[in-house]
Amino acid sequence: MKNSNQVEIVFSLWEAGVHPDKISKQLNIHRATTYRWIKDFQYLGLKRTLVKRSKSKSRTQSRKVNQIVKNRIYKIRKDKRECCGEKIRYYYRREYGETISISKIYEVLREKYTLSSKYKKEKKYGEAPKGITDRDVVQGDTVDFGGIYAYTYIDTFNRQGFVDLELDLESMSGYASLLALSEVFNSINILQTDGGPEFKGEFSKNVFKYAKTHRVSRPYKKNEQSFIESFNRTLRKECLGWGKYKSSELPHAIRKVHEFMVFYNNERPHLGLGMRTPNEVASCRICG
Repeated sequence: MKNSNQVEIVFSLWEAGVHPDKISKQLNIHRATTYRWIKDFQYLGLKRTLVKRSKSKSRTQSRKVNQIVKNRIYKIRKDKRECCGEKIRYYYRREYGETISISKIYEVLREKYTLSSKYKKEKKYGEAPKGITDRDVVQGDTVDFGGIYAYTYIDTFNRQGFVDLELDLESMSGYASLLALSEVFNSINILQTDGGPEFKGEFSKNVFKYAKTHRVSRPYKKNEQSFIESFNRTLRKECLGWGKYKSSELPHAIRKVHEFMVFYNNERPHLGLGMRTPNEVASCRICG
């Protein structure tokens, strides 16, 4: 039975004094729909209600996404390392000059992919330390990839990231990562790390050559390292994955990380930066 015929039948039964609940049960229409139509009858009458529904149906059909747009969305997601809907909208507008709502993008993605919820908010532990200028506050950490360890750093103001790969978590490797960092980030106001052994010994002896202050984050205070923890998740998800690497794979891993960091600092927009890239925000661009 077509919807227009259903509306007319509901109108006839309502005019005859049949209770809305009985109308819903008899015609197998949702109770809320029946009451909504009856409300329209009271204010608009039958003809104008039919016109209203016709226009509403036309608008709904016009909002359907064609296959060309869907294919563009799928391609952006694939090419840009399975980025989120907000970033897909950014890239779509930049590449095609059109704007698509985030809800519509996720609707399209769910037709092809199984997505985890993008709208779940993580528990808030308080505001994380954040710089107010370039190199004001830089957070550092390490990520275990088996025979390879990533020494990761992020500028909390402009989100520029840096990764150095070493073969252990000894303080000499920590110092080596500090030297590599200084060639890219130069002088740092506050360098914050956790209290791991890689950030003691030789690292702590030399850190003040490159940073005015070395701040050790308090254990169990996750907000203090929120920027670098988020960056570490991105490094795993979009670059090195969750597997383990052998030490012999170090050259291969270095190439992958360099390629990713060029993309990260130059191409990857950040929600916290108003959908700009780190190098668009920073006063000093870096290549990798």
